[in-house]
Amino acid sequence: MHVNNHCIYIDSSGVRITAAQMETLVNDLRRSFQTGKTMPYKWRVAQLEGILRLMNEREKEIMEALWSDLAKPRTEAYLHEISLSKAGCKFALKELKNWMKPEKVPSLIATFSSTAQIVPEPLGVVLVISAWNYPFALIIDPLIGAVAAGNAVVLKPSEVAPSTSAFFAKFLPHYVDTSCIQVVEGGVTETTELLEQKWDKIFYTGSGTVGRIVMAAAAKHLTPVALELGGKCPVVFDSDVNLKVAVKRMAIGKWGCNNGQACIAPDYIITTKSFAPKLVDAFKETLKEFYGEDPLESADLSRIVSSNHFRRLTDFLDEENIPEKIVHGGGRDEKHLKIAPTVLLDVPHDSLIMKDEIFGPLLPIITVEKLEDCFELINSRPKPLAAYLFSKNKRLEEEFVQKVFAGGILINDVALHVANPHLPFGGVGESGTGAYHGKFSFDTFSHKKAVLSRGYATEMRIRARYPPYTHHKQIILRRVIDGSFIALFLGLFGLHRD
Repeated sequence: MHVNNHCIYIDSSGVRITAAQMETLVNDLRRSFQTGKTMPYKWRVAQLEGILRLMNEREKEIMEALWSDLAKPRTEAYLHEISLSKAGCKFALKELKNWMKPEKVPSLIATFSSTAQIVPEPLGVVLVISAWNYPFALIIDPLIGAVAAGNAVVLKPSEVAPSTSAFFAKFLPHYVDTSCIQVVEGGVTETTELLEQKWDKIFYTGSGTVGRIVMAAAAKHLTPVALELGGKCPVVFDSDVNLKVAVKRMAIGKWGCNNGQACIAPDYIITTKSFAPKLVDAFKETLKEFYGEDPLESADLSRIVSSNHFRRLTDFLDEENIPEKIVHGGGRDEKHLKIAPTVLLDVPHDSLIMKDEIFGPLLPIITVEKLEDCFELINSRPKPLAAYLFSKNKRLEEEFVQKVFAGGILINDVALHVANPHLPFGGVGESGTGAYHGKFSFDTFSHKKAVLSRGYATEMRIRARYPPYTHHKQIILRRVIDGSFIALFLGLFGLHRD
C-alpha cells in the first residue's frame, strides 16, 4: 500500500488501508479546508483549468482505460464521457464568477432598514463515490461541482472499472491541488471505511441497494447526501411517429449508451397491440443496420462489465417462459462477456426482467389496448430516473408530463436531456435524491447562507418592538408585520402612543 501526497491505493500485495489512515487523510483535508485555501475564486478556477487540461492532454489514456474496462467504442467514450465532461468544465469556468456572487433578495418592512442576501458557501470536505458504467464522467462531473463550490474532495472511483480508477490515481494528482483533492482506490472494505468518516456531504452514484447503505452511514453523522441511482426507465411509443427516425433514436439511446448499461437507458417500452409488430420490424432493421448480422462481432457495442453482471442478465433471459418471448437477438458470448441487442415482446409483468432494473442490452415491449393505459402501468412502479415519450400528439405529451412522475422527461428522443447544463439531472424517490449538472452541481455542493444586515439609524425611534408592551404598541407591530407603511412611519417618528 502507498500513502503519499497524491493518492491512497492498494498495491499488488493486497495490503489494505486502515481505518486510522483513512481518518488521517480526512483530517488532513479538513485542515487544508479550514485554512480557507479553497475559498478564493482563483483557486477554484485553477482546479477547473487543471481538470480541463487533464482531459485535453490525457484523452488517449482515458479512452484506453474505458476500452479496457468496458470495451467502450472510442466514439461513445468521447461523446458520452470526455466531451460532456469538457463542456461541463467549460460551462463552470464561464459561469463561476456569477455563481459565487451573493444573491440580493427583498427585505421586509418589519426589518426596516435592512438588506438581505443569500451567500453561497462551500460545505467543507465532501466524498464522491462513483459508478462503473461511466467511470470517467461520473467522477469528473461531481468533481467539477465540488471544486467550483470551494470544497475539499475525496474521490472514490469504482473498483469494477479498475483501469479508469488507476487512471485517476496516476494522473489526476498532476493537475489539481493534492492538499485538497485526493483519490482513494479500493473495493468494499475501503468504501466502508470511507463511509465511517465524518463528511460534510456524500455524493453517490450507483444502485439503490448500496444507496441505502450510504444513506444509513451518513445518518450516523447527520451528513447530507446526493444519491444518483436509477430505476426502470419507461418509453411510451405512439403509432403516429416517424417510425424510422424514432427507432434509430431509441436504439442509440439504448444500445449506443454503453450497451444498455446506463441509468437513463430505456428499460421497457409500452405501445399498443396493433402497433407492436411494426415496431418490432423497425427494431430488427435498425439493429441490423447499426451492428451487422452478428452484433457479437461488432466493435461498436460495449461488453458487459463483469461475469457477475453477465450471469445476472442471462438469468433474465433463461427464466421460465421468457425465451419464447424473444423476437430479436438473444445471442451471447460468455467468454468475451458479450450479449447481443435483444428485443422481447409481452413478457409476463411478474417476470424478473420486469421487476428489476435491467442495466443491459435487453429491451422488453409491453402492449396495451390503448396508449392511455400506460399511466397506470408506469405509476404502479417506483419513480424512474427518466421517462420517455415518442409521439406527435401534443395532448398526450401534456398528459405525459403531468401524470408521469420521474427524475426527468424527454419527448421524442432518449438520454439527450443530460447534455443540457441548464437542466437539473437527478432522480426522485427510489431513483435518487438531489441533482447536478451546470449550476445545479455548484448548488449541490454549496450551503445557501442567509444574511440580513441592519443599520442603527432608526433604532432610537422604534419603541413598539420593546417592552413594556402596550395595546397601542401591539397595534403598530401587527400593522408593520402586515406590511403597513403607515404603521412603519408612525413607529419611526414616534407618532404612536405608548
